[in-house]
Amino acid sequence: QVQLVESGGGLVQPGGSLRLSCYTSGFTFSVYAMSWVRQAPGKGLEWVSSIGSGGSRSMYADSVKGRFTISRDDTKNTLYLQMNNLKPEDTAVYYCAKAGQRGQGTQVTVSS
Repeated sequence: QVQLVESGGGLVQPGGSLRLSCYTSGFTFSVYAMSWVRQAPGKGLEWVSSIGSGGSRSMYADSVKGRFTISRDDTKNTLYLQMNNLKPEDTAVYYCAKAGQRGQGTQVTVSS
């Protein structure tokens, strides 16, 4: 049974940082590309970032490029998203995703 469990969200002021984690189980994490997607209030899902198997390649949406960093630790079956210089428009529920599946999400709120 595939499980994707996100954590690390919270309330942060503009310009602040957060590190999201996604612990996974039920599949061979190391061979899959993984992604982060988000959903802002009243909006659809937005792709944020992806990383290839073994960390071979990372891609970012233009809206987060230069501020967010995706990484993975295959020894811990865990995906990360380091988010710096957060903006109010980054407010959303963040999900980790694999091949059309995603977890329950973690709320990120950027507000003063």
